[in-house]
Amino acid sequence: MNARLDMLKQLVDEHPGEAFPRYGLAVEYANRGDIEAALQQFAKLLEQHPNYTAGYQMSAQTLLRAGRSEEARGVLAEGIASARREGNSKAEGEMQAMLDEMQ
Repeated sequence: MNARLDMLKQLVDEHPGEAFPRYGLAVEYANRGDIEAALQQFAKLLEQHPNYTAGYQMSAQTLLRAGRSEEARGVLAEGIASARREGNSKAEGEMQAMLDEMQ
């Protein structure tokens, strides 16, 4: 289990500007229940790659699991805007559905 985390950290260190390794690291932290580490990685990912729509969706899901629904709403709104810019109607619809369920 730690080998996977170590491998992902190494990939991020070797390719700090690439989106996918950082996304993988953030998801791994989220899966382990390390919410703060996951959110830090999602924040770095979205700072460097503001149109990486999957990052918004997973960040919002992580926030929801942590009971931080107001923050999740904000992330979803940003993600929906990103998906619209990218023409990604599938991701836009999924995030809008998450937002609607929260209402």
